[in-house]
Amino acid sequence: MSKKFYVIWKGAKTGVFTTWPEVQQHTAGRSDAQYMGFESKAAAEQAFTSTYTKALMQRSLSKKGGTSAAPTSSRKTSSKSASKSTGAKNATISANGPRDIEIYCDGACSPNPGKSGTGLAVYELGKVTSLYYGLYQANGTNNTAELNGLLSSFQIAQHFIDKDSEKSICILSDSKYSIDCITKWAKGWQAKGWTRGKGEEIKNLALVQQCYALYKTIHTKITIRHVKGHANIEGNELSDRMAVLARVKRQEAMIRYSETLDIKSILAMQSG
Repeated sequence: MSKKFYVIWKGAKTGVFTTWPEVQQHTAGRSDAQYMGFESKAAAEQAFTSTYTKALMQRSLSKKGGTSAAPTSSRKTSSKSASKSTGAKNATISANGPRDIEIYCDGACSPNPGKSGTGLAVYELGKVTSLYYGLYQANGTNNTAELNGLLSSFQIAQHFIDKDSEKSICILSDSKYSIDCITKWAKGWQAKGWTRGKGEEIKNLALVQQCYALYKTIHTKITIRHVKGHANIEGNELSDRMAVLARVKRQEAMIRYSETLDIKSILAMQSG
């Protein structure tokens, strides 16, 4: 069942909303955004009187007893990779065969630390349908840009899940650091009071916590895969171009790329 009511706890505007474009308008570009979809107005209004954290916990508890999927590579895929001519190059569309939804994310930073940006490429049934770029930081790092990419991917994945929970969704990143932070290390860090042990500080803690909180609510509905960067994989290359575009244009809000999706022209843009 498609969820028609959304709660925004943190955003440019908060409250209960009935359309996804409204949610995007009020949360785009905010790394601290907190929102969630609900099947009824009553459930949304009740959740809004509480907190985002409690809503996440309740959703997580309601899903207990279901089949738990591994955080990476739990669903089988075809060993054959589709390819598409881009004119200048032949880029592989998917590293693992097409899924219902594939979300590629990437970050770019120059120098490191320095000006950073994040990019996304969204594929539906093997075809790119939208690109996003933004989350510019004047004093970012490669790691914060990559974590922002995962967070934005989780948010888009949540939207697709709310519309149709049966769709297979794969998130692909070339950052092993960001993937391991969320799928391997965060659980242990949380158990130790969000430290690395012996009181060692965790870098990018607030961003890691936000990513992990959302990841826990959707991890049974998604897979996360590591892909090799700059290996001529179309989705990874497109998200890279968007990340650089965000850095060059200093685009703070995460916005949709509005130009024609001419793959050849976009791949000819500056790369990271």
